Amino acid sequence: MSFRIQNNMASLNSLRHLSNTSSMLNKSLERLSSGYRVNSAADDAAGMAGSMRFRAEIVSLKQASRNAQEATSLLQVAEGAMSQVDLILKRMKELATQAASGNAGADLAKIDAEATALEEEIDRIVGFTEYNGTTLLDGNFGSVGISSGQITNLGGAQGVENIDVASAQATTNYVITTVTSGGGDGVLKMEASINGSTVSQTLTLTPTTSLSENDDYTFNFSSLGVQITVNDAFFTAASASSFAASLTTGGLGEATFQIGDKNEANSQLGFNIDELGTGNLNGGSALTVDLSSQSAAQSALGDIDNSISFLAGKRGDLGALINRFTYAQSNLAVSIENKTASESIIRDVDMAAEMSDFTKNQILIQSGTSMLAQANLAPQNVLSLLR
Repeated sequence: MSFRIQNNMASLNSLRHLSNTSSMLNKSLERLSSGYRVNSAADDAAGMAGSMRFRAEIVSLKQASRNAQEATSLLQVAEGAMSQVDLILKRMKELATQAASGNAGADLAKIDAEATALEEEIDRIVGFTEYNGTTLLDGNFGSVGISSGQITNLGGAQGVENIDVASAQATTNYVITTVTSGGGDGVLKMEASINGSTVSQTLTLTPTTSLSENDDYTFNFSSLGVQITVNDAFFTAASASSFAASLTTGGLGEATFQIGDKNEANSQLGFNIDELGTGNLNGGSALTVDLSSQSAAQSALGDIDNSISFLAGKRGDLGALINRFTYAQSNLAVSIENKTASESIIRDVDMAAEMSDFTKNQILIQSGTSMLAQANLAPQNVLSLLR
């Protein structure tokens, strides 16, 4: 047995073990209080990276599931309105059958008046049915884009950064001109024919704030649903001479719903809804029900049958879409559950095992502290040699 007082190796050894045990106890406390095995990248760098990816996918899939639910709700609203139109068509057929019979006589005028009122009700329902401010059955539900090759001057005009026509009318030509020019406060004018009426809007050509070389400015033609984003070069080009340009929107495209977490076709589902007003209800043609005479009523029977068949087909399409979104929601729920389980395996702590380690470390802390005290007493025995 050696007696050294400069370096108490037993004490240093006990202190090292006690420090290690204290660190493990603190780590156990952190895991037990948080419920996570991985609380920082230092705990498990690869595990933390995998957990972050899973969590990002999970929150995205949850939003995709909500998107699918909203799409289902939208379709149910549209289908509910279609069911009312179907009831009206059945009543119209009943009236047409009554008017087509020779015994209608003096009642034809009243029958025809009711049929006219029912036509108006169909158009009212079509115009009234909307979801979150968007009408569904008037033929305007879907996405609008610029028709390929139909940008004249504007697309190539110096300084044009972006053209947004998401809220514009489909298959419509928009003409843009400068009403005044020459470097002053000119006026940029946009004009288009929408639903048989000319709609125009003018905006001050000079930006409200001075633009630097890389700044953007947006002309918001809200009355026409068009936004044009330009940079400082546009104002020079538009003010230098009379400016004239035009763009044409394409046909109504599909409204796309994001039902996955990737920017790919399998994560998106799009659809549009045809117009179901009387102007398109007769198999794509106008439905005009004239029951003012027996012969007119007999002719109307065929048109009403065509309309019923057309509407039935559209309701069937919506039913198929509702089922598809329902299956998408179910699949998303399974994906969320499986990814959550995978992320839990990586990140969550096993409470039973961790509690066992915590108890063990508590005991080791107590015993380590006691042994450190004993090791610190050993050098004092040297004093007995100095007596």
